[in-house]
Amino acid sequence: MTDVYKDIGYEAHRIGFGERPGIVVVDFQTGFTDPQYPLGGRPLVMDAVDNTARLLDVARRNNIPVATCYTAYTGERDAPYWKIPPVIEQFRHGHPCTAIEPKVFDADYDVVVCKTGPSIFYQTPVTQYFVKERVDTVIVTGCNTSGCIRATVIDSFSTGFRTIVPEQCVGDIEEGPHRANLTDVNRRYADVVDLDEVLDYFEDLRKRNA
Repeated sequence: MTDVYKDIGYEAHRIGFGERPGIVVVDFQTGFTDPQYPLGGRPLVMDAVDNTARLLDVARRNNIPVATCYTAYTGERDAPYWKIPPVIEQFRHGHPCTAIEPKVFDADYDVVVCKTGPSIFYQTPVTQYFVKERVDTVIVTGCNTSGCIRATVIDSFSTGFRTIVPEQCVGDIEEGPHRANLTDVNRRYADVVDLDEVLDYFEDLRKRNA
């Protein structure tokens, strides 16, 4: 099958890894990981949680910066015009569904922010944190691929970071939107890669810095 996008110049090359990575963990909060909540426990998301936990274990041992976020509001008045009622009704400060998924969280290591828009970078200090840490490569994990992951990828790209998405570390509600958005950001803004490729990159960094 002909790939019209490639034929006219999309996905012409890989961006590649830089010298200093940082990881963002987007919305792995119990509202998306616990099946007691209407948006929670989707299989693709739960697979991504397990794979991200593996990635983070290696990253923390190698002193790689990690920024994780959850979404929460005081109420409907300070929330944007979401078309997803559970976000407005349940994603409230202090509600259990805003707790970060324990499998991916280290309170003594991670920088934690509350975000109010789709992207982890929107009106949060994550960019400043990464600049301070001399990060040039942002590795994006979390959920959902078609929403907050896509928005985070675009903001990372727009800020000037090399942007990498380990395919197994992001998830969505359904396979179709998940695959379609991974394909599209890979055409335009980021490298979508296998998790093992990122782990190999971490190992190369470890050897270089030894």
